Amino acid sequence: MPVLEPFVHHVRPRYAEIDAQGVVFNAHWLTYFDEASTRFFAAALDRPAAVVFGGDFDVMVVKATLEWEGPARFEDDVAIVVEPTRMGTSSFDLTYRASANGDAACVGTVTYVSVEPGTHTPTPVPEVVRRALTERSAS
Repeated sequence: MPVLEPFVHHVRPRYAEIDAQGVVFNAHWLTYFDEASTRFFAAALDRPAAVVFGGDFDVMVVKATLEWEGPARFEDDVAIVVEPTRMGTSSFDLTYRASANGDAACVGTVTYVSVEPGTHTPTPVPEVVRRALTERSAS
């Protein structure tokens, strides 16, 4: 199996995302990670982002954890590495490692459950998605 380069998504915090302490407000990390996951799936599945969650694939977030490691400030280059870290039958975890201008900023792990599109009914992760996640997993 070929070794794939880590997937990295970049964001630049906007003024409105900065709190009174001059750093990215904690809730915005989940927005950044959600945006990164959309781009990650588009790349991993080789589909346009607009159709990633169409057809036979959709997910719901069931758990999210954030660990603050250092500041990210207005207009910093925030690089978010996305890595699949756990694969179950109908759920999986993506871990996000964010750095700001090269310094550790935030680590998040999000647990997703695969659901039948248009419902909240859990379903096994489609094989094409499972393969894409496994190929990009470090383990």
